[in-house]
Amino acid sequence: MSSLSTHLVHLAYNPGVSPSDGGLPGLSVLKSVMGSINLFGIILAVGALAVSAVVWAWGHHSGGPQAEANGKKGVLVASGVALLLGAANGLVTFFSALGTQVK
Repeated sequence: MSSLSTHLVHLAYNPGVSPSDGGLPGLSVLKSVMGSINLFGIILAVGALAVSAVVWAWGHHSGGPQAEANGKKGVLVASGVALLLGAANGLVTFFSALGTQVK
């Protein structure tokens, strides 16, 4: 076999590795910690959304266009963060399933 065909055979080799549940000790603790971090992040996003909404309203009523613009940006960023944190499990599951289809 030529060097190129040998290289292609190595690229096509399937090592047979796939995620398995319960492979490491402490996996349940790690899942619990990740869930707590996700909840903490969502709580912080709610706080950031509230503060940004107050800044937006204050900037609007006081005639401060910079404060109003920063409040709007903060509301959008906090909403986006909340969306990503809430969808984290679904996004990872989707892309993991998509990745298993790559041949």
